[in-house]
Amino acid sequence: MTQPIHPTALREYDIRGTVGQTLDEGAAYAIGRAFATRVRRAGGARVAVGYDGRLSSPALEAALVDGLTASGVDVVRIGMGPTPMLYHAEATLEVEAAIQVTGSHNPAQDNGFKMVLQHHPFYGEDIQDLARIAATQSWDQGRVGTVTDTPTIEAYLSRLTAGYAGGRFRIGWDAGNGASGPVVERLARLLPGEHHLLFTDVDGSFPNHHPDPTEEANLTHLKRLVIDKKLDFGFAFDGDGDRIGAVDGQGRVLWGDQLLAILAVPTLAEHPGAPIVADVKASQTLFDRIAELGGQPVMAPTGHSLMKVAMARTGAPLGGEMSGHLFFARDWYGFDDAHYAAIRLIRAIHLSGGSLDALRDAMPVRVATPELRLPVEEARKFAVADAIVDAVVAEGARVDRTDGARVTTPDGWWLLRASNTQAALTIRAEAADQAGLDRLLATIDRHLAAHDLRR
Repeated sequence: MTQPIHPTALREYDIRGTVGQTLDEGAAYAIGRAFATRVRRAGGARVAVGYDGRLSSPALEAALVDGLTASGVDVVRIGMGPTPMLYHAEATLEVEAAIQVTGSHNPAQDNGFKMVLQHHPFYGEDIQDLARIAATQSWDQGRVGTVTDTPTIEAYLSRLTAGYAGGRFRIGWDAGNGASGPVVERLARLLPGEHHLLFTDVDGSFPNHHPDPTEEANLTHLKRLVIDKKLDFGFAFDGDGDRIGAVDGQGRVLWGDQLLAILAVPTLAEHPGAPIVADVKASQTLFDRIAELGGQPVMAPTGHSLMKVAMARTGAPLGGEMSGHLFFARDWYGFDDAHYAAIRLIRAIHLSGGSLDALRDAMPVRVATPELRLPVEEARKFAVADAIVDAVVAEGARVDRTDGARVTTPDGWWLLRASNTQAALTIRAEAADQAGLDRLLATIDRHLAAHDLRR
């Protein structure tokens, strides 16, 4: 009997677990059968499938395809590549849904599934419904679907570079041995300027560094490359190419909200008064900058699916997260794409008439933590986060509960939320000066200590 999907693998906006522990080929087959059932009930018949470069991905993809076809949908197999390439295929091919086998930025032993149905993210209650279908095996029976191999990298690259107007720069690129490698290699040949590449060979063991550009330690190689070669700036990508990291010519990191502030300038020049969406972890200076430029700042919950929903609801042409997910609509398809983000950032720097260094220097000075992740057991993290939120509210603090608790005080603000992708609490704080930041962190520490946790 096919095993149900492990409860801890059911995340808010995708399915993700540790291979051999909470995720295996039996689960992949069950996900295929259950997702095919949802596709058919929605009137669809064709699903695009891709997979990233993790060692476990080919076997999981094969089991997934078996499950999809067993429940009667036809599969368009695009092969190994980054998640945005799969999203692009879903947006442009004659399919009604798509699944990417990917562990995203998680450790090498993890893997999972990101899904789209009828051009909308598949998340939340939809994922819980998949688990129910799998647990009861109440999936569709009937004909066996067909499988077609349809490589899409050429079409994707053509769309990425169409109308390029970013000028010529000397750029470093770090693919981190993730699925972006082949795309980055091709972009370096197609774009003008001088390009220096790191770790573009796909290796699911990630031998050089973990592919998560939100961790500054993972940008060490890129910083060294940019400084040693005196490059203008550099980009880094996570394991499946939907998160971007960036460093300027001095090797200084620009975080997701800073990149969004740079992109907001040309976006609002082209779409005056438009809303721009950022997640609850973003700096207040970003929301202030959007308003200063005449845009409408919108705060949304963290998570790639939730951000897409917020952008569709508001009609925003641009959105982004601290995690480096940057979303583009109107001129793009509304999904997060680190490769397209790189091209749009190159263009924004070019249009500024200066350098990325100068753009960073012009940003307001802030004293802030990076995104901190405090390990907490998967089964416990949400309960702890909820208890701390309740305690903060009971104290009468000014709390925005868009996602977890974003607490505003005279010193600045702090955020605590349960991560939807890792067994961790996410913490961030920002103040006008170091003394204020210290006071914010002391408040966080007090609430954590009540649950026997230490930052």
